Amino acid sequence: MTKSLILLPFILLFFIGCATTIDTANMTSEQRFKYAMAFYNDEEYDKAIQEFDAIMLQYPGNEIVDDAQFYLAKSRLARTEYILAASEFSRLIKNMPASSFVPDAQYNLAECYYKLSPPFPLDQRYTKKGIEEYQAYIDFFPTDPKVPGAEAKIKELNDKLAHKAFNAAVIYEKMDYSNAAVAYYDNVETMYHDTQYAPMASFNKINALIGLKRNEAALKEIENFLVKYPQDANYIKVEELKTKLDKSVKETAKK
Repeated sequence: MTKSLILLPFILLFFIGCATTIDTANMTSEQRFKYAMAFYNDEEYDKAIQEFDAIMLQYPGNEIVDDAQFYLAKSRLARTEYILAASEFSRLIKNMPASSFVPDAQYNLAECYYKLSPPFPLDQRYTKKGIEEYQAYIDFFPTDPKVPGAEAKIKELNDKLAHKAFNAAVIYEKMDYSNAAVAYYDNVETMYHDTQYAPMASFNKINALIGLKRNEAALKEIENFLVKYPQDANYIKVEELKTKLDKSVKETAKK
């Protein structure tokens, strides 16, 4: 077999590749966007990102730019590049406030921070940012169909913050820093009153106060618990504690 015959398949592939190369430079904005969306729909997000970026540079001021900006952000999100995606969604919201994509951009911005939110023992800055962005979405677009989902995500993220604060109180109590534990339990009740950790914090606070022999403060917290958490599993235990403390306070008063 001659060298020319051996090289023939490679030469053919080269010319076929050249023949199928798309000349994007002379496309209209609509054609370029359609070309970019083909990559997006085929989940070739790296190529889609390149094309959406190019559209924004090539057609500044064109009405297609906010579409490109939105799908650029969505491509980043699909690639789980959450910090970059958040930046792109924020850019759309800030620079294109009249865009029809703004509600979805705001929701997806919150979703980026939700995805970045780590397990409760770790730094919760992204958790707090997620709550902030979901709340902004609810405030600005209260009739949007995804509002119930945003409210559920806020509750979930708040529970995580409450868990972290509650866990800190438990650690202080185990280390015999009971006064610090009481302060942390009080913070959980105040800041996260609508989470599952509020009655747990109140119950633990009662026992910590009893351990510190702060009976009057414990009785005050008992009254708070009985009013706020009548359905809690510890309700009967708290009633029993109240009976014991009332008896102890009366006996002390007689002396």
